[in-house]
Amino acid sequence: MSPRSASVNEELRRRSRERLLQATVDLVAERGYEATTLGDIADRAGAARGLVSYYFPGKRHLLQSAVHRLMHRTLQEALEREPRPTGEDAGRELLARAIDAILGLAHDQPLLMRTHMAGILQAEGFVQCPEQQRLAELLRETVVRNGTADVDADYPLLRALLMGAVFAVLLPGAPMPAERLRAELFQRYGLDWELGVPPDGGAPGGTGPQW
Repeated sequence: MSPRSASVNEELRRRSRERLLQATVDLVAERGYEATTLGDIADRAGAARGLVSYYFPGKRHLLQSAVHRLMHRTLQEALEREPRPTGEDAGRELLARAIDAILGLAHDQPLLMRTHMAGILQAEGFVQCPEQQRLAELLRETVVRNGTADVDADYPLLRALLMGAVFAVLLPGAPMPAERLRAELFQRYGLDWELGVPPDGGAPGGTGPQW
């Protein structure tokens, strides 16, 4: 049997890493961070346990990479959803979709996102990884499409505002309603409430189910 080519080996490594990241998201969402071990993650991914240490220096790094991957994929799906926005309002629609995608994750994956935010505040802080870089590129491009004159100032501000909104939604004991935070962000960026994916209850104060 001839040896595998470098490209085949690279693809196998990529798939192994992807399985570990997905297994981390699934298990932490189900059990919580403390109850999930690296061995559990390897078993769920169908990978050798040594592969976890090969790709990631520790569980906290693995979790941040996994959540950044989830955020990137969720954001990309939202931005590419049909119908694709066109015309002069396309940038505003894309920004609205980005805000809704991130707030939606806080609603749909509260345990996972709360654990992620808590990890960022730990001593090791914010992990720079390929998944985070892809997320940053996508969000930065959204800011550009919205017509910013200073992307180097406006991108970090949007990132900080979204992180603050997620934290406020997930704050134990005193959470802020996601629709209220959405309204504040939309007002700041001059976005119409109907853009993106509005909560079912309509504008803040409306009746009916919310996010």
